[in-house]
Amino acid sequence: MKAFGVKPNGVRLIEPLDYLSFLQLESNARLVLTDSGGVQEEACILGVPCVTLRDNTERPETLEVGANVLAGTNPCEIVDKAKLMLDSRNCWENPFGDGEAGRRIVQLLMEKFA
Repeated sequence: MKAFGVKPNGVRLIEPLDYLSFLQLESNARLVLTDSGGVQEEACILGVPCVTLRDNTERPETLEVGANVLAGTNPCEIVDKAKLMLDSRNCWENPFGDGEAGRRIVQLLMEKFA
């Protein structure tokens, strides 16, 4: 953005972050724009709308629940999809589970081997 003189309102350029710091920022974002499959999944789980800057995704679950849209690389399409997702209701169901798998695994192991 600096190289092209792009200075959009509300955007602050920062140095790369460690994973936990990035998750903290991501969890407080109004919208995520990414080309990363992992970030698509994280945004979905965190309840943050996502616009994927690609024509396909290995995380179709995020599309199915309405947490994510594909925008490709056309600037006008990206803007349209960003507006769409900013107006979305962040009430999708997490398609990746409830976070209780470890507890259930331990319970099954205790029942089987205790």
